[in-house]
Amino acid sequence: MTETYAAFPTIRCDRPVEGVLRLTLDRPERLNALDADGHRELADIWRVIDRDRDVKAVLLCATGRSFSAGGDFDVVDKLTSSFEERANMWREARDLVYNIINCSKPIVSAIQGSAVGAGLAAALVSDIPIATKTAKLVDGHVRLGVAAGDHAAIIWPILCGMAKAKYHLLLNEPVTGEMAERMGLVALAVEDNELQDKALEIATRLAQGAPSAVQWTKYALNNWLRMAGPTFDASLALEMLGFSGPDPVEGLASFKERRPPSFPKKTPY
Repeated sequence: MTETYAAFPTIRCDRPVEGVLRLTLDRPERLNALDADGHRELADIWRVIDRDRDVKAVLLCATGRSFSAGGDFDVVDKLTSSFEERANMWREARDLVYNIINCSKPIVSAIQGSAVGAGLAAALVSDIPIATKTAKLVDGHVRLGVAAGDHAAIIWPILCGMAKAKYHLLLNEPVTGEMAERMGLVALAVEDNELQDKALEIATRLAQGAPSAVQWTKYALNNWLRMAGPTFDASLALEMLGFSGPDPVEGLASFKERRPPSFPKKTPY
């Protein structure tokens, strides 16, 4: 396994039980915020998993008090100033979502604390997301000043309906794990001390199932997401377009200075 996953050093990989591959975001000192390397690896690792015949189920989890605090400010800063960075991020963000959707192995995610950005995308596009009741899920794109493009348009309306999706995405309104279960955004909400055991239990049950039956059921169900692909593609392109304008510059500055943003009073068109 060391050789198979050596290309992904920011993600800790182990096999807690036979047939289950556990991926752990292990940057607790930064609340598991994804830097450029981490974002790229989280996008690419699913292709390797898809070809690993020893893997029958995947568990995606994180160490520390947060699942993922989103992207590093340095990454966002580069997106506002470089066409090359935006083009590369478009490819990686696209691959992150589609590679999880197209990975043949069922994926369980275990969400605790804050879940934002690419980490939230991976968690919610997973097949069975599980959260603690106190987890805080938030899509912060509009607060930053760009369209909600990295996963929201493809998955939120399907999971919780268009009205709830618009309310939470347009207003940057957080969702607790307990609320997320009621809305259908996650499959289960559990107590903090139950999360890892419950997630591993479900991943183990998936690994003990008939591989073809489980994998083909996932494939068929994910055709709902594939049909939403053009909507996702548009949202991601609009997010990258937004990074070329002034709004995310102000959004990022407001995050750094811990103040409300002051966006333009008039729309650009």
